[in-house]
Amino acid sequence: MILAVVIPLIILVVLGLPLFIGILAAAMVGLYASQIELTAIPIEIFRLANAPVLLAIPLFTFAGYLLAEGGTSKRLVRFSRSLFGWIPGGFGVVALASCAFFTAITGATGITIIALGGLLFPALLSEGYEENFSLGLVTTSGSLGLHFPPSIPIILYGYVSGASIEKLFVAGLLPGILMVGIPCLFSVYMGKKWRLERPPFSFVQLLSALREAAWELPIPLFILAGIYSGFATATEAAALTVAYVLLIKTLVFHEIRLRGDVPRIMRESMKMVGGIMIILGAALGFTNYLIDAFIPMKILKAMEGIIHTRLAFLLALNVFLILVGCMMDIFSAILVVVPLIVPLAARFGIDPVHLGIIFLANLCIGYNTPPVGLNLFIASSRFERPVVQLYKATLPFLLLLLVTLMLITYWPSLSLFLPGLMKP
Repeated sequence: MILAVVIPLIILVVLGLPLFIGILAAAMVGLYASQIELTAIPIEIFRLANAPVLLAIPLFTFAGYLLAEGGTSKRLVRFSRSLFGWIPGGFGVVALASCAFFTAITGATGITIIALGGLLFPALLSEGYEENFSLGLVTTSGSLGLHFPPSIPIILYGYVSGASIEKLFVAGLLPGILMVGIPCLFSVYMGKKWRLERPPFSFVQLLSALREAAWELPIPLFILAGIYSGFATATEAAALTVAYVLLIKTLVFHEIRLRGDVPRIMRESMKMVGGIMIILGAALGFTNYLIDAFIPMKILKAMEGIIHTRLAFLLALNVFLILVGCMMDIFSAILVVVPLIVPLAARFGIDPVHLGIIFLANLCIGYNTPPVGLNLFIASSRFERPVVQLYKATLPFLLLLLVTLMLITYWPSLSLFLPGLMKP
């Protein structure tokens, strides 16, 4: 009976049915078939509304939307260019660093491609970079930065999995640097190969650019310092971030008007948050059914007959999560998939913090994986290029990120070293 309903729901979702409706309908069918009261769904939604840590999501989202207004992107690019522009392939490094910072702050890859793509793509072409290289770099860099605070996906993963959000923020630093650093090395290599012109390093220009961006660059550091010094919780740090960004945007840069712009930006950001929360409520109801029906245990039992080692499980997990990243946005994937894989990972002795870093790395790659990676279609629309061209353009960067994924997956210390230094 369940399959007779679920399969048509999957087809409808693929054809355009809102994801939360599909998830909610599947949850209701599953609960009904298991003879469990449908009141389990509103109970889960009520529990969601009473989770203090989730208050950080709308606050950090609002702060990211505020930063997306005005000249923040241009100031970040100018600072990055003054710092890295003198090395071979330096402007590619500028694009990668700027996009990673912007994605970390806004928490959404599509916003990065839309906001910075129009600035970076023509600039890369004017610097002599080949079109396909430029397309691939800007498209791929749109999903980098999700490992850095105040990453909204990290907060959501921590809530769903029960892992420490503070440890996840610290654990993501080294893998995040690696995911940005390897494409940067590729850009340097191509810059040398093409013998691109590069401006000489100017300490005066660096100081000038630093002075312009000095109000925005330290935001992630302020968040980390506030949380790990014990001065603020993640939610309090989010509220302080909003207050700080409002202050600099209205009084320092005069780019936002309190009465004219803030209500509009708030509405836009809350549309995104509302979508996340609706999906979260539906997914929690679905998770309730999965747990009551012992689905994770059944999957584990089935896998025990096929997969016998931790190495094999991690390999299967990577393949599965990249496919998930192609098909679903990162928030839906966290809410639906994490409750399934956490008990499986525990069975093979994988730390939930390490699992979270692996999860985000896979979904970052899935966003850019043909044929249906979300970033490919956003970039195709933004740059007015055929999506097939994007497939070819992103391939070298995908291969590099897959190498990075292998390091993150099979070298747990990369993720767990810094959290291990934290006080219990």
